Amino acid sequence: MADEDAPDGNAVTAVPVGGFARPVPARFPWAEPLFTVGVTGTNGKTSTTHLVASVVRAAGAQVLCQSTLGYFTNGEPFPIERSERGFLNALHVLAERGGRHAVVEVTSLALLNGYAKKWRFDLGVFTNLTRDHVAEHGSWEHYLAAKAQLFVHLGPGRTAVLNAGDEGALLIDQATPRDVVRRYYYAPGRGPLLHPADLAARSFEVTLEGTRIALEPSAAAEVLGGELTTQLVGEVFGENVLGAALAGLESGFDAQVVRRGLGECRGLPARFEVLHRRPTVVLDYAHTPDAIARLCATARRIAGTGRIILVFGAGGNFDVGKREPMGEAAAQGADLVFLANDNPRREDPTTIMGALERGCQRGSAEVRIIYDRADAIRCALEASREGDVVLVAGRGHDRGMVFANGVMPYSDPEVVAALCAGREHA
Repeated sequence: MADEDAPDGNAVTAVPVGGFARPVPARFPWAEPLFTVGVTGTNGKTSTTHLVASVVRAAGAQVLCQSTLGYFTNGEPFPIERSERGFLNALHVLAERGGRHAVVEVTSLALLNGYAKKWRFDLGVFTNLTRDHVAEHGSWEHYLAAKAQLFVHLGPGRTAVLNAGDEGALLIDQATPRDVVRRYYYAPGRGPLLHPADLAARSFEVTLEGTRIALEPSAAAEVLGGELTTQLVGEVFGENVLGAALAGLESGFDAQVVRRGLGECRGLPARFEVLHRRPTVVLDYAHTPDAIARLCATARRIAGTGRIILVFGAGGNFDVGKREPMGEAAAQGADLVFLANDNPRREDPTTIMGALERGCQRGSAEVRIIYDRADAIRCALEASREGDVVLVAGRGHDRGMVFANGVMPYSDPEVVAALCAGREHA
């Protein structure tokens, strides 16, 4: 982030705020009043970011939300270029309008490039760390070190919200300035706890309308009324709600505002997005072993005695080591799996499919390989029966598929819409 990109004013030196001298100063004089929440991790960043922004909106405050879905002001899309200059201009517009809150999804590559040293973050949320993007950093340790930059540069009196069920959180805790940054932990409600939690899930109730989270007794749970709800579907989003709830409380919002904001957050594109009912067809961005496993587990709760039918693939030329684990997660979580192309790029699709299929052999699902993705979705829908859930995973709302000879127009939601319309009029 270069100073010449400043929309107005010059960079300033550290200014004590609230009795604390922050090691990262406000970038420009107009940015001094801003309170910025940064959200990082492998999975759940986008959902957590929008949940926290919804809390700010519930308080009646203006908020800029920046995520992989784009820029949003007060919940509405904000058309601006996706660049450093666009980011600064969006924040400057927020400040000029009297806004004081920004919630930003922070990627590991941005942090590697010094993002946390160039923009002041007041609160950091860590969701989890899985193997996705490890190849881009060279090792798991370098990937973790990049994520940790958000917390290393938090100033005195600031707050870190960490996942008590993730090993990476403990290492980030160690890298965060001792005794000057507050830590709060949330427990996802699955797997062993690696650290005592300030807010933990006791149980989840998942339906196609949303998720209810019953909370374990704690001081934070008591002020939140013992339970939280969200319109997002799935236990994984329940975990994101816990992190967002702590972030909301630590941002100074009343517990009732936090509850209302989390409950008002609408479903997000390709985050267990229900595209059709009868049959139930779900679009999800899951493209890691962990995300595939969670997606299938959520669908299983909704399907009851019905089957889980999954369509997915893996991208070419990147992170080949995740393919077999993805196949294993798919074949253990679903009943019928269709392997299909997903951005093969310059790699031979048969090589990608071979790795996915080897992983699938460690599960019990029936597996079919259909390279043409639209045809695979058609076959999945034709195979579905009453009560089944069809999952279309990995691509979200991308509108092009990358092959060796270029980008071909393709959209999962458009294919699903056309196929479902055809079934209804057959």
